[in-house]
Amino acid sequence: MSLNKLTRKPSFCQHKLPVAMAAAFALMPFSQGMAKLSMENMTRDITYLASDELRGRASFSPEIDQAADYISKRFTDIGLRPMAGNTGFKQSFSIYSISQKSLKVSLNSQVIDKENLVMASTMPTFSWQQNDAVKTHVVGEKDNLRDTLRKLNQEGGQHLVLLHPAQKALFERYRHYFNRGLTKLELGHQGAIVIALTDISKLNKLDITGTTETKQQRLTNVVGILPGKSKAKEIVLYSAHYDHIGVNSEGEGDVINNGADDDASGTTAMINLAEHFAQQNDNARTLMFSAFTAEEIGGFGSRAFSKQLDPEQVVAMINIEMIGKPSKFGPGTVWMTGMERSDLGELLNRQIKEEKDKIHQDPYPEQGLFYRSDNATLARLGVPAHSFSSTQLDKDQHYHQVSDDLASLDLDSMFKVIQTLAAGTRGLVNGSVTPSRIDPAKVKGSGLIY
Repeated sequence: MSLNKLTRKPSFCQHKLPVAMAAAFALMPFSQGMAKLSMENMTRDITYLASDELRGRASFSPEIDQAADYISKRFTDIGLRPMAGNTGFKQSFSIYSISQKSLKVSLNSQVIDKENLVMASTMPTFSWQQNDAVKTHVVGEKDNLRDTLRKLNQEGGQHLVLLHPAQKALFERYRHYFNRGLTKLELGHQGAIVIALTDISKLNKLDITGTTETKQQRLTNVVGILPGKSKAKEIVLYSAHYDHIGVNSEGEGDVINNGADDDASGTTAMINLAEHFAQQNDNARTLMFSAFTAEEIGGFGSRAFSKQLDPEQVVAMINIEMIGKPSKFGPGTVWMTGMERSDLGELLNRQIKEEKDKIHQDPYPEQGLFYRSDNATLARLGVPAHSFSSTQLDKDQHYHQVSDDLASLDLDSMFKVIQTLAAGTRGLVNGSVTPSRIDPAKVKGSGLIY
């Protein structure tokens, strides 16, 4: 996702803050307006969440636990309640990390160099000595590797991909991605995809073996609710992911990927909307506020969360993703993914008085953004689940870079987006509007192997 920086006079929050200063700023008292969004509170939240102290909030790091503690404290101060069946706001769950131990490939008695091999496997071990033991796919010089792998991932099973050497650059990207290992919420499907970069296209003989190792790790979502007054069984979900990608372990100088826009901005918006509606104290429907973990490594926070509730009760999901800079439609404007999949966008715009503040359709449909955030998990269950963003995807110089820090944000624009979301979702909150459901049959499923 890409962002366009609006030039304006710098303020103290447009610079990286020293750790001690950011921590002290975060601990200062929050202003308590009467149902009024607070620029001061918003600034304090994002200053801490994007601070160097949290070192990029990587999954499994001590710092992401600090971020979870901060969000929990904010939920407590706001007056939210834990989700039913939980004693607190933090909800821990297990995921499984699968890494490659060994991979050896011989094709037509020719040993393939390990630099030209990669695999994605959920199998502890596999051994293919006969051609019929594995499905073989030849991807030529001009064939679409992405489409092939997407199809095989959806299909599952065991596959060998013979990839033409002309596609080495794309192969290296997949090699880097798969060598990081796989992360699974459940150890269910057993399958494997092996890619060999080779000019061999016809197999007479093969000998392929591979092994993996699996370890279990813990992650944590932070979820709070504001019970509904008259339609308590109907839920409006506001969400954002609070994880990011951590530090560049081999870098020099500034190595912290602060993730100010991605997605401290969305997490800050979610917290401040919770505070706003708690002060209003007149929500007909139950409002749920979820800070998801592990979006950056596969959306596992939202996947685990989705198993805890009845999707039929969720009226809409407002997932907030990267709102820290002006969109292509101007400062303070926002757009949503998948607007054509439900009438949610139309209903929200009816609540917004000024034409200039209307929510726009995703201007980057070719990027498939509907599937690149946590909304996709709930959309697959039929929920009108959409992401709301202001990122300028075609111009971003900061995405997943150390420069995604407070200095790159426009806080005035961000605050206006939060105000727009508060106004636009008012009908959802008071129960006066109900969007159409998304057809799950028209939402692509997640992969079986990776």
